[in-house]
Amino acid sequence: MALPCGCVFYEESNKEMRALLQLQALTTRLSLSSSSSTFFRAKTLWLNPNRACTQNSQVRRIWFSAPLCMGRRSSKIAGRKEAQDAKKAKLYSRIGKEVVSAVKRGGPNVTSNSVLAAVLEKAKELDVPKDIVERNIKRASEKGQEAYLEKVYEVYGYGGVSMVVEVSTDKVHRSVAKIREVIKDYGGKMADSGSVTFKFRRVRVVNIKATNADKDQLLSIALDAGAEDVIEPPTYEDDTEEDKSERYYKIVGSSENYSSILSKLREEGIDFEPDNGSELLPDTAVEVDDEAMDLNKQLMSKLLELDDVDAVYTDQK
Repeated sequence: MALPCGCVFYEESNKEMRALLQLQALTTRLSLSSSSSTFFRAKTLWLNPNRACTQNSQVRRIWFSAPLCMGRRSSKIAGRKEAQDAKKAKLYSRIGKEVVSAVKRGGPNVTSNSVLAAVLEKAKELDVPKDIVERNIKRASEKGQEAYLEKVYEVYGYGGVSMVVEVSTDKVHRSVAKIREVIKDYGGKMADSGSVTFKFRRVRVVNIKATNADKDQLLSIALDAGAEDVIEPPTYEDDTEEDKSERYYKIVGSSENYSSILSKLREEGIDFEPDNGSELLPDTAVEVDDEAMDLNKQLMSKLLELDDVDAVYTDQK
């Protein structure tokens, strides 16, 4: 007998109904906010078969209590294939902007333009398709195309979380207006310059899917290449097999040993995920509740949808 949430039960004054009645446990999902929800379970209610029944029979009510949390899924993104494609598209866009800016400043000749030569070498390291590089070299010569400027915006999220938004734009006023709009719509707050960035450090990072290598193997490679650290992927009690297949190790290095790390990974036949070649890692991670976590993820996701935004970093755990 399935019963709706919030039902009220009365003991009937029918002497023939003396058998003990057991009510099925209810499980109801209650929405806590537009972006997060928590599962609740209804406590089982028993009717007293021996109680005398009158018109003023006692009312029995169902109440709700929150269940035990079995694990947090902060690193999991719905639609993993789409997320990986979006990440790759951001990388290609960023390299394309760097190519345009380099050509604008020093021309398309690699021999005489050392900045362009460095960008092309970076594109090669990160496996950026050749046609994307060539298309942006041509684009740089088009009339009206301006050089891209790099900007950094600092943001406060929910639960004391900090964010750094990296932007490459040929229209600064346009980009800052869109960023402010997203931050306002999704509950963040712009921070003063320097109030957030000191919490992060710039490193070169290589991401390797956990199924492609084990920790000892990566530690050996990192040691040989002079890397700083190998960061293990987070794990959660409610991980599925699909979740486990999407974990990534991070080899943390510097600009000096980055190429060596990539070379050793290739020598060992270990595939790695192309990224922008560098990241901001927080010195200290901030732990927040599930609701704040989801709201922060939504804010970061919307910022990353903006064309001018290349990356968003956070100290959220």
